[in-house]
Order: sequence, then C-alpha cells, then structure tokens
Amino acid sequence: MSYLRSFLPWIVFAVIPSAQWQWGALAALVAAVAIIVQQRREGAGFDALIIEIGSAAFFAVLAGIAFADPGSGVHGYSAALSSGVLALIAGVSLLIRKPFTMGIAKRSTPREVWGLRPFVRANTVITGVWAGAFALTAAGLALLAHAGQGHSTAATLVQAAGFVLPMLFTSRYVAATQAKAGAR
Repeated sequence: MSYLRSFLPWIVFAVIPSAQWQWGALAALVAAVAIIVQQRREGAGFDALIIEIGSAAFFAVLAGIAFADPGSGVHGYSAALSSGVLALIAGVSLLIRKPFTMGIAKRSTPREVWGLRPFVRANTVITGVWAGAFALTAAGLALLAHAGQGHSTAATLVQAAGFVLPMLFTSRYVAATQAKAGAR
C-alpha cells in the first residue's frame, strides 16, 4: 500500500485526460503535497519521502509550464518526462546511498532491521529495478511521443507496465528475501 501512496500523484496525473494536462499537473502537485504533510504528521522522516518530495517539485514545475503555455511542446512528452524524472529520483537515491524504497520499507519493518546489510542490499536491488523500469518506460514513452502516439492506448499500456512490473518484482523479491531470512 505504501508504494501506491507514494506514486498516487503520478497516478492522478495519468488518469486526468491529456487535454486537461495543466489541471492534471496541479492535481498531482496537490496530491504530492497532501501526502507529504500527512506523512510528516505521522512522523515519517524526509528519507521516507524521497519520491513524494521529488514528485511535488516535478509537478510544481510542470503545472507552471502547463498553465503558462497550455500548447507547450512539453505536453506531448509529459508522460515520458514523468517516468524520466522518476528514474532520475530513483537513480540519485541510489547514488547517495539512500534507496528510495528503504524509506517505504521502514514503515513496515522493525527498527532493528534497518541497518542490517540484507535490508540495505534488498532495498538497493529493489530501487535499482524501479530505476531501470522507469528509465525503460521513459524511453518507450519518448519514442511513442516522437511518433505522435504520446497519449495513446500503447502509451497507457507502457506506462502501466512501468509501474506494475516493478511492483510485482518488489513483492516477489521481498517475499523471497523474507523466506530466506526465515530459513536461517
């Protein structure tokens, strides 16, 4: 459920019709800020809000562009840019050795596990898979946008796969990792 909450702004942006992209960007920004406020009230640290903070920043810029120039060329590539920004956020979180999934995982994992090598390694692997999926999704969406299919059924399927596949990997990898730890 935490992943769904973390990616809610992106889902909001994706489901609002493309013709209303400026309102989609604004709604996504509002969702990101609301999630940050709610999570901070519940005691989440900023390390647990990497995706949410990156989302708020991206949608603030995108909403500004969209309202300033609704006919901007950015519109056709907005889905690709969204996935590209997610890839960048995930990649940077790996570079600074704070995989974004670790903050999410800490919400449901005992504190004594947080510093253990297997926990950190599992989150590094999972974040790497998400970063790769986002990068591939961004590339696929950019190709579709370049072909004039940026807001097509094919683009929707690529975007959905970019979330569903790493989500499935995450749940299976976590289950396998927990089973392996339980066997020890």
